[in-house]
Amino acid sequence: MRPVRFSLARVGLIAGNTVREAARQRLFNLFVVLALMLVLGARWFRDFSFGAPELRFLADCGFGAMAFFGSALTITATAQLFFSEIENRTALTLLAKPVWRAEFIVGKLVGVAGLTLLFCGLLTVLLAAVLWTREGALMQEFPDNFAQGRVVSYAMVAGAGAMQWLKLLILGALVLLVASFAQTQTFAIVTGFLVLVICHLQHLALAAYERSGSLFGMTASAAIAWMFPNFQVFAWADSLAAADFPGWGQVARVVSYGLGYVGLGTALAVFCFRKREI
Repeated sequence: MRPVRFSLARVGLIAGNTVREAARQRLFNLFVVLALMLVLGARWFRDFSFGAPELRFLADCGFGAMAFFGSALTITATAQLFFSEIENRTALTLLAKPVWRAEFIVGKLVGVAGLTLLFCGLLTVLLAAVLWTREGALMQEFPDNFAQGRVVSYAMVAGAGAMQWLKLLILGALVLLVASFAQTQTFAIVTGFLVLVICHLQHLALAAYERSGSLFGMTASAAIAWMFPNFQVFAWADSLAAADFPGWGQVARVVSYGLGYVGLGTALAVFCFRKREI
């Protein structure tokens, strides 16, 4: 009997079914509505900007909503979609056919990637529309401040949205890794949020360990830096000006850094899922 080859078509079918299942979940709709409300309502929160420029504050609210609700959506959706297949025994039925376990894992990740791409794309377009509208109003109200034209680079806005999506893709791969060996959905979700906190704060731990000057601190610092990605490298929302574009070389390094963790997390998830009894 000829061995069944790895098929991108089967991966695509699993991914498509994953996106459809996620879109039918009320949780997805809830996170989308909450994020949209926060982006649209950011103009009415200007009293809480603490002196920050209005356009900068609007962008911070938009990307903050994308990061917060996107992370919650990625963690919960990845865990729920994976364990629903296990608990409903649909995974056993699927894997009884000529389907690789690697195809199942990759298909789930591609489905989550499509879901988060839809989420980040929708919010990025909405945020760009809000910024464009408000910037136009400010140009009419304060023409002297916009003597050189518009100050917001919408290419930077799009790039920042893409970086948010890449960060969510890494998070999805890490949650899928945990789910591949976890016995309960609750454990996978809680661990996913813990990983999220570590990835956002690991640069602080690195700085503290490096200041200590001890051999243990330096070793722990290197281990943390290798095991957990630093999500701060994906924070492009600090500036909206085209002059602050970091350069294509830096973009390539950040993208390679992110995709490296996606690939590593997926490979480990495939390895763990192969050893798992369903």
